[in-house]
Amino acid sequence: MSVLKTSFAVSQKHEAFYTGGKIQRSKNGELLFCGCGNKVNVLDITTGKVTETLEQEEDEEITCYCITPDDKYLIVATRHLVLRQWLWKEKSITRTWKAIHNSAVTAMTFDKTSTLLATGSSDSSIKLWDIERQYCTHNLRGHQGVVSVVEFHPIQEKLQLFSSANDNKVRVWDLVKSTCIAEIEAHFSVVTSLCFSIDGKTLYSGGRDNILAVWDVEKLQVTKTIPILENVESVVLLPENSEYPNLNATEDGHHVITFGSKGSMKIWNVKKSKCVFSKFMGLGLKSETETGSQTITQAWFTESEQNLTVVVADHTISMYNIENIEIQKQFCGYTDEILDLQFIGKDDSHLVVCTNSENLKVYNVKTWSCQILHGHTDIVLSVAVHKDTNMIATASKDNSIRMWNLDPETGMVHCCGEGQGHTSSVGSIIFSSLSGKFVVSGGEDCTIKMWDVGDAKYNLHCRATERAHDKDINSIAVSPNDKYIVTASQDKTAKLWVSKDLSMIGVLRGHRKGIWCVQFSPVDQCAVTSSADGTIKIWSLSDFTCVKTFEGHDSSVLRVVFLTRGMQLLSCGSDGLLKIWTIKTNECVKTFDEHDDKVWGLAVSSDENRVITGGADSTILEWQDITQEVEDTTRKEQEQFIIREQELSNLIQQKKYHKAIALAIKLEQPFRVLTILKEILASQSGVEDLQATLQKLRQDQLDAVLRFCGQWNTNSKNCHEAQFILSIVLKSYTAEDLLKFPNMKSTIESLLPYTERHFNRLTRLQQQAMFVEYTWQCMKGITDINSSETEDRVGQFVIDKNPNNVDDDENMEMSDEDEDKMKHSNMVSKMEENSKLSLKRRKIRKKIDSRKRVKQAVNKKKRK
Repeated sequence: MSVLKTSFAVSQKHEAFYTGGKIQRSKNGELLFCGCGNKVNVLDITTGKVTETLEQEEDEEITCYCITPDDKYLIVATRHLVLRQWLWKEKSITRTWKAIHNSAVTAMTFDKTSTLLATGSSDSSIKLWDIERQYCTHNLRGHQGVVSVVEFHPIQEKLQLFSSANDNKVRVWDLVKSTCIAEIEAHFSVVTSLCFSIDGKTLYSGGRDNILAVWDVEKLQVTKTIPILENVESVVLLPENSEYPNLNATEDGHHVITFGSKGSMKIWNVKKSKCVFSKFMGLGLKSETETGSQTITQAWFTESEQNLTVVVADHTISMYNIENIEIQKQFCGYTDEILDLQFIGKDDSHLVVCTNSENLKVYNVKTWSCQILHGHTDIVLSVAVHKDTNMIATASKDNSIRMWNLDPETGMVHCCGEGQGHTSSVGSIIFSSLSGKFVVSGGEDCTIKMWDVGDAKYNLHCRATERAHDKDINSIAVSPNDKYIVTASQDKTAKLWVSKDLSMIGVLRGHRKGIWCVQFSPVDQCAVTSSADGTIKIWSLSDFTCVKTFEGHDSSVLRVVFLTRGMQLLSCGSDGLLKIWTIKTNECVKTFDEHDDKVWGLAVSSDENRVITGGADSTILEWQDITQEVEDTTRKEQEQFIIREQELSNLIQQKKYHKAIALAIKLEQPFRVLTILKEILASQSGVEDLQATLQKLRQDQLDAVLRFCGQWNTNSKNCHEAQFILSIVLKSYTAEDLLKFPNMKSTIESLLPYTERHFNRLTRLQQQAMFVEYTWQCMKGITDINSSETEDRVGQFVIDKNPNNVDDDENMEMSDEDEDKMKHSNMVSKMEENSKLSLKRRKIRKKIDSRKRVKQAVNKKKRK
């Protein structure tokens, strides 16, 4: 029997790591520093994962950044004109200073010694900084417009800086004299790249005026101009005297690679001013006329790896083998909103993702290397896979569907079919479950179409078409035996169809809003639907009635799938939550909140041990089933708890209070600690023993005891012990020592309000006790007066009884009868006095009441 799943944990997280700017690379070329909003991510190209994230303390957008040649420091410039120096390996900021520029920094570079930093700004100025001595060394002015590029002369002894700006001029600065020694107008548009030869004698400059200029650096003259016929965005120099036969770069001399706005790469023989190799780098596009966002923005050559790295405007980073210009790796820096995703390949090795783009992305789940597939002309809305045949089907807003095939050996995907026929956007597509010989699609035109895809042919044949709903079709599912099809629509209904002829056999009604997803149960004759009304419903396919309803999502439930042989459900919604449901109990087992926006995509691996989710927050999360691990951990914790509980009881019985308190603190049992402390106080030398015990505790243990005091202090039954312990601690430690405790702030916050309440309560009790004392003293005075009067009467009685004052014991003693008479007379006199007082009081009250009535009558007459 399958074990019900209770918990998942995020094992991998793939999110946007590059959103623009010039990428920096480490000395060995294994790490890339990519700008993303207000942070810089360090990408390991071997694993495809972000290893470090350098985020600004404040929400400041980064405008430019640069790493030192020795890989020690990373300098970041922000929109607020602040420069921060990061010791990036330790993720610490060593220095922060104002850039002095009047506007944003747009270009940065270091010299070879990693000490001089040059910053160019949109205020047309260039400043040089000594980052070791921490001062500005030069302020170079002369450009007009935004500074686009700055480069130091490769030979350090020259002490020269080359720069260009929107004035289209290249200026050469002598850093010894802080003057401009040359101003050359070689370009008619913005210069985008400056590249030196290894010996520093030749400079290559490329610009958006479609030319490549070759410079003699010693003479500071342009010796040659080569027309490129497209905007040059980057220039890369191939190693000298290296032969690349496949690129026709076999002759001696310099060979330069130019990358342009049309997405093409061209290799030039500088000596002959001839293009010896050209390749369109459209990454899958059919022709150069469909480039779109395929403009190459940056490129560089890594000699140690013999590869060429190209950065495209759509945030794609591609690495090519220089021998044959074939893609080795490809990373997508920003995926935009994720709409759907599915596992494919052996052991679910790849992930097919459709985003808010016309391009389909296929990721290798281990390395996150990405293959970008072009074919659709509008946003891809849905993707389906058939794992047995490694086929992929996609539906798009361009009113078409496409078939793709994954090569299991190479992992490459190519398009093998296209289907035209829908009159509007196609929002859903699904393969047949058994053979994968047909697909069913539906969309905004309210129709469903069945397509034959048995043979790999480009033009797909539509077998049948049926108008299914009154509004958009959002989801389609095929039964496990391929006999039935169920569709879900925005018209609040789901319908069941026979796959053979697309005849309808039933309608599922009950949702209050449109239905987003529908799925067949893998074992039972039922289906599940999720709706925009926030509910999930299970329907019996025999009588089309709703048998169960699940409520828990706060907004639309966008995806739902069956788990654990149909005994559980997994759902996600626009509230960003992922939920596990047990069907038998109608219970939500657990809720996971890791996404920041709508979760559109949900896919489960074949063994159900992994789950992939993707959402509008441009994040892909891989979840691992940790149900067994959680159960094992819980069982071990319970066993350990029982053992420690027994150990604690033994320590208390043996009166080893110090060890008992330490163990109770470890078990987080505050009232067990209180019981131990009460036992210590109950002994003969309780106060001394308690002081000695508290002094033996470590700082963290004493901090825990004070934290527990805050809990005990909330109850008046235990407040005395809490205040007593607090008193001992305050007398034993200084304020400076107590402030070093990690939880002291929260402890004080919890102690103060209840301590003030207890103090006020005790103050009131003290006042009430004083009134009791005062009453007692008053009563005592009255008793003394009565006793003196009684003595006088007794004396007079004795004199009357014995007028001769004879010392006779019998005469001195009063008889019991006389004593009773005297007591009775005293009581009668007191009662008479009390009655007289009460009579007087009643008379006074009557007078007061009569006066009040007279006043009221007078006032009424005045009002009338």
